[in-house]
Amino acid sequence: MNPWLLTLPLAYLLGSIPFGYLLVRTFKHQDIRATGSGNIGATNVLRSGAKGLGIATLLLDLGKALLAVKLAQHLGQGDASLAMAAAIAAVLGHIFPVWLRFKGGKGVASALGVFLALNWAAALCILGVFVVVFALSRYVSLASILASATLPFFAFYFVPQHTPVVDFGFLFLPLLIIAKHHQNIRRLLSGTENRFGKRKAVA
Repeated sequence: MNPWLLTLPLAYLLGSIPFGYLLVRTFKHQDIRATGSGNIGATNVLRSGAKGLGIATLLLDLGKALLAVKLAQHLGQGDASLAMAAAIAAVLGHIFPVWLRFKGGKGVASALGVFLALNWAAALCILGVFVVVFALSRYVSLASILASATLPFFAFYFVPQHTPVVDFGFLFLPLLIIAKHHQNIRRLLSGTENRFGKRKAVA
């Protein structure tokens, strides 16, 4: 069987598992989409007052995307194009999950997961940018946007295998994540974005 036909749907379905929604629904009997920003990602779960569930959401969202790429690398016997295609499918699954009428998260943790699988050095550099920006600003959104913007630079530097699909992914994934932060960008520009830790903050 053609590994592309198996891998891409599998990567999308793995990525589309809405862990934030499932964890809050299971343990708090609430719909995370009705809390804060309405986002199903780790930041909104944390802001709902569920610190443990937020950390679990972060790790699971990262892990599902990492697993999708690792499976692609195994099934495709190291095919870099297939691995990147699976990475894109996994992030798209998280952002547009079929289970929640295609309304999911913003893809930050999942993107980190796929790059940990694709190239850990690039992923750690991107994570470093996020940590520094967040530590200085306390804006999760700004840290996510700037870390995403640096992704192509680190990826092109550290990743030795370049194909049209791989290079497309390096550009498409950060653009997709930044586009999903369009409301945050408006609030940052207008000075109305709240810093992490404030109860009414949205991200």
